[in-house]
Amino acid sequence: MSALAAAVAAEWTKLRTVRSSHWSLAAVFALSVGLGALVGGSFRAQWAELPADQREQFDAAAIGLYGVGVGQLAVVVFGVLAVGAEYGSGTIRASLAAMPRRGVFFGAKVLAVAAAVLPVALATAFAAFIAAQSALGPYGTGLGAPGALRATLGAAAYLTLICVFATGVAMMLRGSARALGLLLPLLFLGSQGLANVPGIRAVGRCLPDQAGLAMLVTGERGLTVQDPLAPAAGAAVLLAWTTAALTGGYLVLRRRDA
Repeated sequence: MSALAAAVAAEWTKLRTVRSSHWSLAAVFALSVGLGALVGGSFRAQWAELPADQREQFDAAAIGLYGVGVGQLAVVVFGVLAVGAEYGSGTIRASLAAMPRRGVFFGAKVLAVAAAVLPVALATAFAAFIAAQSALGPYGTGLGAPGALRATLGAAAYLTLICVFATGVAMMLRGSARALGLLLPLLFLGSQGLANVPGIRAVGRCLPDQAGLAMLVTGERGLTVQDPLAPAAGAAVLLAWTTAALTGGYLVLRRRDA
C-alpha cells in the first residue's frame, strides 16, 4: 500500500469513528431537505394569495434547492472539525509523527473529507429537490425542467467544495474555534449582506459562498444574490477560493510546528 493510500485510510478511520462527523453530515441532509420541503409547502399554501406577476416568475426548481443555503453551515462545521478536532485534542502531534510527510498527510485528509461529503452532498441535493417539489404539489416541477438537473448537481458540487474550502481555512487557522468564528458569521450573514449592497455588489458576489450559490441558479434569478454570476463563473470562483485555502493550509502546516 502506498504512503498516500495508507494515510487516506487512516484519515477515513478518524472521520468514521468521530461522532461529530455523523451528526454534522446528518444535519446537512436534515436542514437542506427539511427547509426545502417547508418552503415548498409554504408557497403551495399561499399560492392563491400571490400576485399574478410573482406566479408567472415563480421558479419551482430553485425552491427545491433553497435549503442548501442553510445546510451549508453544517457541512462547513464538518470540514472544520476534520482538522480542528486534532488541534484541539493535541492528536495532531501523533498524526504527524505517524506521517511526517506533511504534504501527504494534508492531501490524505482533504481526500478523506471530500470522499465523505460527496455522497452525502449528492443525496442531499436530490432529496431536497424532490421533497420541495412534492410539497409544492401541482405547482412543482421535475428534474427535466430547464436547468433543474444542472442546478441540482451544482448544489452537490457546491456543498463538497465549500466543505473542502473550510478544511483549508481550519488548517490555516489551526483550530476549530477560530475557523468557525470566521466562517459561520461570514457565510450566514456577512457575504449575503455584502452581495446585496449596490455599491459593493460586484465584490460581494465573488465571495466563496455567493459565487458558489450561483451554481444553483436555474433561470435568470439567483437564490440569495441579486445579479448573480453565471453558474460556470461561480464554480470557477469557488474553485479558486478552495485552491487558495488549501494552498494556505498546506503552507502553514509545512512551516509551523504542530
